[in-house]
Amino acid sequence: MEIKGKLIIIGGAVDKGSFSETNLDKNAPKNLNFFEEGILKRVIKESKHKELSRIEVITTASKIPREIGPEYVKALSYLNANNVDVLHIERREQAMEPETLARLKAADVVMFTGGDQLRLTSILGGTPFHNILLEKYFNEEFIYAGTSAGAAAASSNMIYQGSSSEALLKGEVKITSGLGLIDDVIIDTHFVQRGRIGRLFQSVVGNPKVLGIGLGEDTGLLITNGRQMEAIGSGLVILVDGREVKDTNLTQVELGHPISINHLVTHVMSKYDTFDLDTFKMTIKSSQYV
Repeated sequence: MEIKGKLIIIGGAVDKGSFSETNLDKNAPKNLNFFEEGILKRVIKESKHKELSRIEVITTASKIPREIGPEYVKALSYLNANNVDVLHIERREQAMEPETLARLKAADVVMFTGGDQLRLTSILGGTPFHNILLEKYFNEEFIYAGTSAGAAAASSNMIYQGSSSEALLKGEVKITSGLGLIDDVIIDTHFVQRGRIGRLFQSVVGNPKVLGIGLGEDTGLLITNGRQMEAIGSGLVILVDGREVKDTNLTQVELGHPISINHLVTHVMSKYDTFDLDTFKMTIKSSQYV
């Protein structure tokens, strides 16, 4: 099936997530310096009507939605995108209201902010809003853009908890269902900065069919037709491919014990590199062999 929409997932910077790590920035409103500025430009460029596209910023994941929403509007206005509003959905009932659904139907782009991805899926999952979101993504020239929690929740499988330091102990990484815009991948964010490689390793070894995607900050992926991925932004994308795993002790060790994995393949993408989810072929834009 041809997917008409585009998916832009961004690694994030400051959030107020549910991860069990400590020392997250407590001054998020003062530090939203819009690391994604280059990526936001790409969102606008890829959208149906460019600067005139109707953009809805959805703050459901955030614990400080009234502060973060206007910051996105301001950042987009700097890029001459002024047909932008903030859609606050803080309860499941709001995801069923006719006005909310009408705004989603009229949108060319939805941009999900950072925060807590479990909050995002527990409020929106299975609602009319969720159903319309999927219908628009699969059938219209529409963009789902998500940063941090908004990125992690985009896939069918979603990491929602797990400390970086203990991520390779069996049972430390918690996974649930995401919003279901893309299958056979699992996405982690703030990846390089918070040392989350172990979380992705455990996620992939449990089901090697799933490709692990680790997004660094100020980094994203543009995914077209649900299959073609292009790295955007200034940082790194780490891909973890478990299809060639030869052995693991995952089913033999007790909960809380270290996991062993033999032959886990990784790829590192930077700006303009591409990856095909059908062939699993990566193309380096500035290859030394070209």
